[in-house]
Amino acid sequence: MKLFFFLNLFIIITCTMKVDRLKIIVFDLDYTLWPFWVDTHVTPPFRIKNGSIVDSYGSKIKCYPEVPEVLSNLKALGYELGVASRTSEIKGAEQLIQLFGWEKYFTYKEIFPGSKVTHFNNIKRESNRHFDEMIFFDDESRNIYDINRLGVVSILVRNGVNKQVVENGILQYVNDRSS
Repeated sequence: MKLFFFLNLFIIITCTMKVDRLKIIVFDLDYTLWPFWVDTHVTPPFRIKNGSIVDSYGSKIKCYPEVPEVLSNLKALGYELGVASRTSEIKGAEQLIQLFGWEKYFTYKEIFPGSKVTHFNNIKRESNRHFDEMIFFDDESRNIYDINRLGVVSILVRNGVNKQVVENGILQYVNDRSS
């Protein structure tokens, strides 16, 4: 299954001229990479217990099942990855990224309350890239609307990130950029 996803993305990338402009893929965290709000549904600090990530009450913490593979494959394909989260639980979000082993994937981490527009302006400045070289995945329509207005192809995620959501998002990026 992993090979199938990797091959599908490779075919999309090699057969489409416009995807070579895609450089940065940014994800929201809550209800996008994991199925909860880190500031209200779980209780930091987090730790590893018996091989699982748990919160301070011992409740197991999990991400959406395909997220680790998606992040690994996108990084292997040469994309720069980032997170943009408006959570007020900054330390908890950063701790979960570390415990899930995702820090090796993310070049950009914009985790603080406020507008996603600020997050993306920071990523643009730090990366020296243009908004039309980015794609964004988020579960909230208001964020999709705001970031679309910047010129970033923005994908509404309904049930968490998975391989199909990312493949469809990249295809939408290609279609939007070829018009």
